[in-house]
Amino acid sequence: MEFSVVVPVYNEAGSVRPLLTEISRAVQGTGACEVIYVDDGSDDDTLAELRRALAEFPALRVLHRPLRSGQSSALLTGVRAARAPWVVTLDGDGQNDPADIRLLLKRLQDENGLAEDLMLVGHRTRRQDKRIRCWSSRIANLVRSSLLKDGTPDTGCGLKLFPRDLLLSVPAFDHMHRFLPALVQRQGARVISVPVRHRARCCGVSKYGIRNRLWVGLVDMAGVMWLQRRRLGGSVRHDGVLSRIGDELGVYWLQRRPCTVSAEEEG
Repeated sequence: MEFSVVVPVYNEAGSVRPLLTEISRAVQGTGACEVIYVDDGSDDDTLAELRRALAEFPALRVLHRPLRSGQSSALLTGVRAARAPWVVTLDGDGQNDPADIRLLLKRLQDENGLAEDLMLVGHRTRRQDKRIRCWSSRIANLVRSSLLKDGTPDTGCGLKLFPRDLLLSVPAFDHMHRFLPALVQRQGARVISVPVRHRARCCGVSKYGIRNRLWVGLVDMAGVMWLQRRRLGGSVRHDGVLSRIGDELGVYWLQRRPCTVSAEEEG
């Protein structure tokens, strides 16, 4: 099966070379046609490390965004640039184990192969983060799952496998990467969680914390709930003041959450 690997990064200079080496080893002989790194306006040596790696890793493509726009925009940029019909994503901090890509590929084969309506999502069963981060993620996953009914225990895992066209069919907005299972289910797709490993961060610092995830996450969750009620083919009641107010707020939310995909390719 032919697939592209997409890795969004921001200030991950120390992880570039080690992770690229692991990815290259993990996908050897699997059908991977390219590894796309999307540098989201890093202000450290990430871009320089990626440029140096181009000569060493023939399958590497580097997309550079001059200004930081966020993980969702970087992810969508890489998926749109992908040349293969299937895409594997993973985080650029090295905490996802590239060897687990083969677990997703094996599960896809078990599900009768190239299903166009299937997303496989990694489930980090043993998190290697600080205790407060683990607990905050558990609470967030519990709240999200109960409200969105997505049946996914770990939407925050960067390791995913899906058809390129499936992701490009969902509504695009900033922070959409946190809600991909619910968004593809809205399109009629299935989501299967696959237990994967999780590793401690060996360099760099996390870009997310409770402060920059809590309130924006609650607002976006309300927006996704609105999208679920307004999916094509669903039964919709347009009458009533509250319904109209909800639609106006939903449209306003989407307008305030742009997801840009422009980037320059290096090399």
